[in-house]
Amino acid sequence: MERTFFAIKPDGVGRGLVGEVIARLERKGLRLIGLKLMQVTPQLAQQHYAAHSEKPFFQGLVSFITSGPIVATVWEGREAVSVVRGLMGATDPVKSAPGTLRGDYGLSISSNLVHGSDGPEAAEREISLFFRPDELVGASRPEETWIYAGE
Repeated sequence: MERTFFAIKPDGVGRGLVGEVIARLERKGLRLIGLKLMQVTPQLAQQHYAAHSEKPFFQGLVSFITSGPIVATVWEGREAVSVVRGLMGATDPVKSAPGTLRGDYGLSISSNLVHGSDGPEAAEREISLFFRPDELVGASRPEETWIYAGE
């Protein structure tokens, strides 16, 4: 099973969308194995967005992610990274398909509700930034028999 990091950003938390967002990922069949409500520090934000440090929008990313609490999560499942990316929709919510999180709930590219790892390596790095190994708890669910039937 693959793991991925997924965060509900300050705008999603502030708008009261946490339950809806988590429910969508659970209904897809992913397993929630880590969850915390937290305030991101500027130092953590800079580490998290290090790949964008030379880009003109870097400071905006750091300012936004530290502007309010986030819900940091870790999900597990078959091709979890690509499944979560599909559920999120395009970075620009205006270009996101209806039925995606950003397509249904977003209008702003700078306040686009959620973040998800863009690959397995990024997922490992991001999970280790936000969670200690002992904070991840996994247990199979009975319905996984049907979710992964034939695998």
